[in-house]
Amino acid sequence: MTPAFTGLEDRQRHPAGDPAWTSAAPQAVPVTSNVTAGSVKLGDPVLREPLAGEAERERSERCDADSAALRVYMYDLPAEFHFGMLGWERKGKLAWPDVRDAHAAPHYPGGLNLQHSVAYWLTLDILSSALPPGSDVVRDRPCVAVRVTNASLANVFFVPFFASLSYNRHSKLRRGERVSRNRVLQAELVKYLMRKEEWRRWGGKNHLIVPHHPNSLMEARKKLSAAMFVLSDFGRYSPDVANLKKDVIAPYKHVLRSLGDGDSPSFEQRPILAYFQGAIHRKAGGKVRQKLYHLLKDERDVHFTYGSVRQNGIRRATAGMSTSKFCLNIAGDTPSSNRLFDAIVSHCVPVIISDDIELPFEDMLDYSEFCVFVRSADAAKKGFLLRLLRGISREEWTKMWMRLKKVTHHFEYQYPSRSGDAVQMTWSAVARKMHSVQLQLHKRARFHRTVSV
Repeated sequence: MTPAFTGLEDRQRHPAGDPAWTSAAPQAVPVTSNVTAGSVKLGDPVLREPLAGEAERERSERCDADSAALRVYMYDLPAEFHFGMLGWERKGKLAWPDVRDAHAAPHYPGGLNLQHSVAYWLTLDILSSALPPGSDVVRDRPCVAVRVTNASLANVFFVPFFASLSYNRHSKLRRGERVSRNRVLQAELVKYLMRKEEWRRWGGKNHLIVPHHPNSLMEARKKLSAAMFVLSDFGRYSPDVANLKKDVIAPYKHVLRSLGDGDSPSFEQRPILAYFQGAIHRKAGGKVRQKLYHLLKDERDVHFTYGSVRQNGIRRATAGMSTSKFCLNIAGDTPSSNRLFDAIVSHCVPVIISDDIELPFEDMLDYSEFCVFVRSADAAKKGFLLRLLRGISREEWTKMWMRLKKVTHHFEYQYPSRSGDAVQMTWSAVARKMHSVQLQLHKRARFHRTVSV
């Protein structure tokens, strides 16, 4: 069985001229299509001290290791952990796709897969940070996070595993498999990180992993819980594994088209008072959806129906949200959903009925300026929600609508990334969390010289 990635011993057995090997950090090599447990192997990249003048060369760039808030060391994982899932194959000595042309970058699958594509956008962006300053891709790129090639220069270690896509595509057993590819990748990732000196030194606290889908990284999350996670919410995590103290909440990638400022219908052009389209029968905290359905389904100015992406669901949702004053964002199986971010880019004032929701970048954004919050118990009272929404004046609604149009760009994932978009907001959120992590690590290091005395 051909391993996907082998270590230093295997590399030493191959001649230096073999195109499958390089003298730099180990790269991915072709894998067999019949993936079973143990078929994916990870090796250890060569760790070295910075070469003479290397730090100075990095500082000489326009966006360098000194000026960036985050100095990111990204592990060179095999392609099947990231872009290989998108059909990209390693060519020659290239460990990563050529990101100089934004249109040539590997494309992420559309539909609902896009909702949890956060790791993809972060990886593209950090790869672009190493491009020359004159490149079109980085001309307007903010200097929040920059990739460094030496672990000793880093203050965060990024693990570029597309965990959400792995869950979406590789969770089901294929013919001949005894263990799903998703489980295999998780198991090998854990082995790899546990062997790393950087992980062992601080117990993984300065590592960044992106299991944005609520069901992703299910088998490995507890073992890797010391790391900082980028999540959609905490609905399927125990507090000892994920919590707001150490982790970052990032927005879903919206699937509806963003409205331009001049394309956004005003108060009078939105005849629907409240809009909801989605699954109605949910578990746990999502049971309030069923209660609201029975309360609102017959109201003349309320659209409350079952719907999905199938049968032109996205087109209908686009039309429905853009002609509604308020869009209901009700807890489902988990506290959050993509519906909130579709509402934001549709400039439909979100009504959040989810008691346990955590919101992206809430330390920087005051959601009460453009959202209406309602406790689930209050929303379930007959007449309560309608009285509340009908009591909001045209002037008050317009103020929230204007604010929505100003904050929409904070929820846009894109490549190349731009100032204040979801990519840079996420990196900034990581940087703010990393301050407290660095404080903890520095305090732990106070007496390291006296431990063995």
